[in-house]
Amino acid sequence: MTYAIVAIWCFVVAVAGGAVGLVLGNIRLPLLVLAASSPAAGAGANIGISGVSALTSATVHVRAGRIDWRLAAWLTPPSVVGAIVGGYLSGKVPKNAFLATIGILLLAMAADLVRRRGPTRRHGMRPAETLAIGGAIGLLGGFVGLILGSLRLPALLRAGEPLTLAIGTNMTVGFFVGMAGVVGHAPGGVDWTLLGVGAGASVPGALVGARLTGRLDEARLKQAIAAILVVAGVAMLVQAFA
Repeated sequence: MTYAIVAIWCFVVAVAGGAVGLVLGNIRLPLLVLAASSPAAGAGANIGISGVSALTSATVHVRAGRIDWRLAAWLTPPSVVGAIVGGYLSGKVPKNAFLATIGILLLAMAADLVRRRGPTRRHGMRPAETLAIGGAIGLLGGFVGLILGSLRLPALLRAGEPLTLAIGTNMTVGFFVGMAGVVGHAPGGVDWTLLGVGAGASVPGALVGARLTGRLDEARLKQAIAAILVVAGVAMLVQAFA
């Protein structure tokens, strides 16, 4: 029964995440931690599921031509390095402070995304900007055990990256960060059974969600992303203060 509930929830989260370019690991995490053999093993399984879900969605975006490969090449290395460093620091700094900070930041980004009107003035990101964003978000993600595409995507949009390209690129980078996260969590233990169940359910969900990306009106897609950010932000704050 526990695995069935996990599978259903992972499928639903993957559909919603695939449609808006996020893996929503922060929404999936509480259930996995509860169902896993230990909290650490649940976090490791969650990162693995996030990586599989991101890869599945990315394959759809690759076929549709919705990936900025140059941006992905700049973002991926600092994101992976940041995730490794963040994983190392996770045992040395109180996680509640980071969770609360990320939760507040997600809510602020949701408000900013809905409030902004009209086209952005800039197009693309400078290399130094890309490295800084990738490294910082990777560091935070490695620290709390999440891919944190919910931070990366709004950052790309704020910098002027076209919406559909930002979504596909975010998923592509998220896969590599997720795999790095699994490697980082392996020494401390990963609930591999839970990872298998969640990943198996997330693959079809991510495929369905990613195919919805190109069919949604851009304004409504931004509203959907903002709504997801609000839910993710609240989830982070609950985890920080629970």
